[in-house]
Amino acid sequence: MKTAKPNDNRPGMKGAGFLKASAACLLFSCLVFAVSAAAASLANEYRIVPESIRAALSNMKPQGLYRLIGLENHHFLAALPEKPVHPPLSGLIFELSTNIRLNDLRSLLGIELPAFRGYEDALLTIGEGPNNANMPIESTPPVEVLRAEQEASLLNGGMAAGISEEARLTTGGKKIVYIYFSHNRESFLPYLDGVSDIDQAFHPEQNITKVGDRLKSALEAKGIGAAVDKTDIQADLSRKGWGYSQSYEQSREAVETALAADQHLAYLIDIHRDAKRKSDTTKEIDGVNFAKIAFIIGAEHKGYEQNLSFANQLHKLMEKKYKGLSRGAFIKEGIMTNGKFNQDLSEHAVLVEIGGVDNTFEELYRSAEALAEVFSEYYWQAEKVDSSGKIPAGKE
Repeated sequence: MKTAKPNDNRPGMKGAGFLKASAACLLFSCLVFAVSAAAASLANEYRIVPESIRAALSNMKPQGLYRLIGLENHHFLAALPEKPVHPPLSGLIFELSTNIRLNDLRSLLGIELPAFRGYEDALLTIGEGPNNANMPIESTPPVEVLRAEQEASLLNGGMAAGISEEARLTTGGKKIVYIYFSHNRESFLPYLDGVSDIDQAFHPEQNITKVGDRLKSALEAKGIGAAVDKTDIQADLSRKGWGYSQSYEQSREAVETALAADQHLAYLIDIHRDAKRKSDTTKEIDGVNFAKIAFIIGAEHKGYEQNLSFANQLHKLMEKKYKGLSRGAFIKEGIMTNGKFNQDLSEHAVLVEIGGVDNTFEELYRSAEALAEVFSEYYWQAEKVDSSGKIPAGKE
């Protein structure tokens, strides 16, 4: 006699299975939304943005983006001129799908050799010594350095010879150069007692702002009015709960405020120190050590070519007067850097790396004075050209 098997097709069993499947789908949907919400709420520096998408879309003009979206939603095309021409999508699709930029072989090397991604900066104007192994880099301080002021013992700061040259030309009391510091606490190991780690070379007082003061004095000795903004950007970041990578967003507020308050400010100089060691950041000229200078240009805005031209001219003048002092002009772009550095605010904006963690203030001050001399020559020559050969305004 055969034993009857349980009937698994009973209505009650089917209903229970349906409820379990529905509950699983609902739970999965809630999980997806929760993960998406958490990802969207992350701060900018922690968000995961594929390099291919960022690089491909960062250079796209608003019209192109409207046309791209308009392929699916034609209402976006109403905001464009008549008869829009659709952008070529082959290159964009290739970059999005492969992470390779057709005009930059380094993107291919960066995929196959991840360590190579740190060298995506381009050396535009060659100076003495730079190569892919010693290009300018920024050191990021540990979290504990950002959260609390480093109370390292201070040694003798040293002073360079005073500036005594009397200006023959003046800007008539107008301040035309704005000097500021996005990483205002970048310091130097010779003045931090007991500190040898380059990532610990930060101090609230003994830092790069002293070099900005010397540059201002040297410019004024050449008759060029300058303003130094020593806003404690790092303290502002801590107060807002922002990360170190948002330093340029915070300094942008200071720059925009200064530009709105004084329409004569036309030249923006963001001063930094490099994280490279002394062999890469020091140059001996006539038996005296100088801190090498590098000009950094962010290429992720449409007006960067004007800034590049400005940096190139400063580099060339420096090569004539102080051979080997300039390391060259570099562009920075990509996911591992800011890529703009507030240089979209002026066509005469530049980030200047003066020296490195091992340089002394004597060396740094000499370079600041050299930079002022070079800038002065550039500025007064530009003034003469702008006035069709006439003497610049302000000359007595």
